[in-house]
Amino acid sequence: MSASLENQLVVAISSRALFDFEEENRLFEQGDAKAYMQTQLARLNTPAAPGVAFSLVKKLLAFNTPRHKRVEVVMLSRNDPVSGLRVFRSAQAHALEIQRGVFTQGRDPFHYLRPLGAHLFLSANADDVAHALALGHPAAQVATQAVRASDAHPDEVRIAFDGDAVLFSDEAERVFQSDGLETFQSHEIAKANEPLPPGPFQHFLAALHRLQNAGHDAPMRIRTALVTARSAPAHERPIQTLLSWGVGVDEAMFLGGLPKGQFLREFQPDFFFDDQRGHFEQAARHVPSGHVASGITNARPPTKSASR
Repeated sequence: MSASLENQLVVAISSRALFDFEEENRLFEQGDAKAYMQTQLARLNTPAAPGVAFSLVKKLLAFNTPRHKRVEVVMLSRNDPVSGLRVFRSAQAHALEIQRGVFTQGRDPFHYLRPLGAHLFLSANADDVAHALALGHPAAQVATQAVRASDAHPDEVRIAFDGDAVLFSDEAERVFQSDGLETFQSHEIAKANEPLPPGPFQHFLAALHRLQNAGHDAPMRIRTALVTARSAPAHERPIQTLLSWGVGVDEAMFLGGLPKGQFLREFQPDFFFDDQRGHFEQAARHVPSGHVASGITNARPPTKSASR
């Protein structure tokens, strides 16, 4: 019988999102790919330090038990296969059960998300993320300089989401961008009982919901939060939308434009997703964060990039 990832939450992740390879990556960005490879080879037996998404991955993998494999983490990287050796050895040194990987040596890796059936793609490469989102895959660019996750909740994976253009479509955001706050509020009041269309991360939230319900024997739980710049009376439609999907969040913060970072610092997520670069950059000073380049605020065509 062939192997299958069916009924598992699948996370595809690049090496720089999982581990701190910033020193090595500077060699590559300077145009010295050979020196980059030689450095990785010389450090083959030196485990890389944890990166921004390390805590998220480690906690999700804790849902796996000897009887039930519920989460699969796959390395999906522009690294060369030789550098991939260090990635796998680093994972082993940190007791991360990662067995699968695709290393493309500078070529586009995002095409492999479809056969993986990935529910989430995390990468430090903005263009790979943009292309993945354009193909319909939940994806975020990891802020490699972001604050690392708190260790205050060892038995709980905490994930925070922005609403519009992340969990939900950017339908309402387009109204705000074109016509201003007053029209946006009126639009949302009028449509309070009409569910918002799904955004790029709706499937990931649904997969987390299934994982939570299936993982009663796992030593880990999930706590989620909706952290949005919306305020009353525009608060109702997002909650009604979640109810219509049959999923929920544990906390909801309707901040009315207040900076999100300090609230996120108190929630202490293992990861936060936001579509607006300003919110993403501000949040990264407090918690691990990823930029979801979707919706009207990110309306630009993806470009080519070769960085790891």
